[in-house]
Amino acid sequence: MEAFQLVWSGIDSTIKDVLRNMNARVFNDIHSWVRDSFNTNTIKPFPPPSPIVTHQLFTAFLLTKNMEFVDDFLTFQELGLFLKSHGCHVANLSSFDFSPNNGIAGCLTSLLRQFLMRTFDAADMSILASWYSHQGNYGSPVVVIINDMERCCGPVLSDFILMLSEWIVKIPVILIMGVATTLDAPSNILPSNVLKKLCPCKFTLGSPAERMDAVVEAALVRQCSGFAVGQKVAIFLRNYFLNQDGTLTSFFRALKIACVQHFSTEPLSFMLGQLLAKEDSKGLQSEKVVKGASEILLHARDQMAEQTDIPIAHCLTELKRLQMVWSSIVLCLYEAGKCGKIQLLDLFCETLDPDIYTSLASDNPTGIGESLATSLSRDHCMLEQDLSFRKGQTICQVVRKVRDLPAALLCQLLKSWEVLTVDVPEIHHKVKELQALLKFEGGSCKPDFTDVCRRHTSHSPVKIGKSQSINGKAAILVDCMVRYFMRPIECIQCHEIVCFRNVEKLQSALIGDSRKRIQVDLLEFHKILRCSCCSRSGNIPLSSMPDTSIVYTLAQEHGDLINLHDWFQSFKTIASQPRRKGGCKLKQSPLPKRRKEVNESENRSEASIQARFCRAITELQITGLIRMPSKKRRDSVQRVAFGL
Repeated sequence: MEAFQLVWSGIDSTIKDVLRNMNARVFNDIHSWVRDSFNTNTIKPFPPPSPIVTHQLFTAFLLTKNMEFVDDFLTFQELGLFLKSHGCHVANLSSFDFSPNNGIAGCLTSLLRQFLMRTFDAADMSILASWYSHQGNYGSPVVVIINDMERCCGPVLSDFILMLSEWIVKIPVILIMGVATTLDAPSNILPSNVLKKLCPCKFTLGSPAERMDAVVEAALVRQCSGFAVGQKVAIFLRNYFLNQDGTLTSFFRALKIACVQHFSTEPLSFMLGQLLAKEDSKGLQSEKVVKGASEILLHARDQMAEQTDIPIAHCLTELKRLQMVWSSIVLCLYEAGKCGKIQLLDLFCETLDPDIYTSLASDNPTGIGESLATSLSRDHCMLEQDLSFRKGQTICQVVRKVRDLPAALLCQLLKSWEVLTVDVPEIHHKVKELQALLKFEGGSCKPDFTDVCRRHTSHSPVKIGKSQSINGKAAILVDCMVRYFMRPIECIQCHEIVCFRNVEKLQSALIGDSRKRIQVDLLEFHKILRCSCCSRSGNIPLSSMPDTSIVYTLAQEHGDLINLHDWFQSFKTIASQPRRKGGCKLKQSPLPKRRKEVNESENRSEASIQARFCRAITELQITGLIRMPSKKRRDSVQRVAFGL
């Protein structure tokens, strides 16, 4: 539990920082616009305004590009806090404040409650005007943020805007309205006379795909917490994100559940906290932790049981190093793929595929150094033939994109690679060699072909041809990165410590199978009720069982159709049996035993048993396990679910 809290707190804080940094530029632009709008509006409460004053409201339309407002809720909250920290009066209104039931009074009540910190029986704009002019607040902008204008009731929103425009003389209100779809949405919601009251300005947040790529890079590729997922889990997370209308909230929830599942099912996961700690005088792993992990390894049932002769401390160090190398290579691929608009989430799923690494590793039986030198000497035509037969479409697209890059973009890419590969000496050295072929003069990139011409005097000194030669070398270098250094987490020894791979558990936790869960609970009810007497009976129904469990257990003996009369007679036989005491520790009644049995036999009349049977049948119908009798066969019900 401590390891989970440590790991997830790191992931959570990293995600929030990433999203906050992505919004920072837009927030700064909005704040500058708010200040400019407020300064442009020279209207002050005193002296009285001139008659030529316009009644237009400065309005910002903030395009969020989200189909669901669940992701935008936190964004608009942070925007409000940001503007408050810069001296603005801010009120956040949601679409619920613009419901037709409450009308414009609901909007005004929420405004007064947020600005004046109290509730009024009769909401009126004069109260807000008095607060702004007499309480020393008129020196700051008044900003009203509406989270999602497309979910607001159009007539109520129109009346609200018209009311604010009438009071613009005394209250210089500035509107910020969130738009989820397109910037044409306001013209579809608001009438023309209301649109004339607005002086619009447009701002755009990052798209859900851009924000997702930033989150994946920080939380999963750079591995801020050390926690990783297998390829099948990564693909499920991607599909879950896309199927939930691209909401980041759904992705975060799925990632957190995956983290919970990992720490609740993997015994060695407690060591992940040790990987987060920096090396100190006592070393990365304490003796106690290493000893405990070694004992667990001795009793492991998976492949790790065959690898217990390798010191666990060495495994953890190598695991961390290989993860760092993999992360650098993925980021290099992503930098190259940005020109082709390749999504990091797609690239991330592909680089986790163990089959790609296994197939490439089997083709290179020699050492990395010798194989790397041989591969770099290949012709790019041979590379193209190799790519046509290789698995992994996204990676192949990246390699081809590097081969076709213009010289200027290739220079920028190599500069990015130089920074990303600083911890991978073999790749970093080759990047420096490619950079030596290029000269940077005044910010422009020009190929340096002096060395190339000396070695290839027979070639024509055409710049395009030689530039393509450098691009070919860069493409071959990308191929070598993938071939020799991109080892997925599932191919690394001791990956069970940090990697969650059980996609079935994650899918069951997120999507679930309610019908299967109901069947299991009905047949294994004793595990929930903790009834010892029923647990010893096996599959034999007892009178002490819940009625619904008895009925459903009897239904297992039938096929597609169940005769109601036979079903009831079987239930009656079991329900009429005296209840077993067994191991159930019930409080003894002061009544004599014989008198108690007489009372129970009286209660078990046929009418009461029939009522209990009908109630159990109804519960099975509600849960979708049976279908009630049809007009053709009134004496039978149909089973809907079979087996587990």
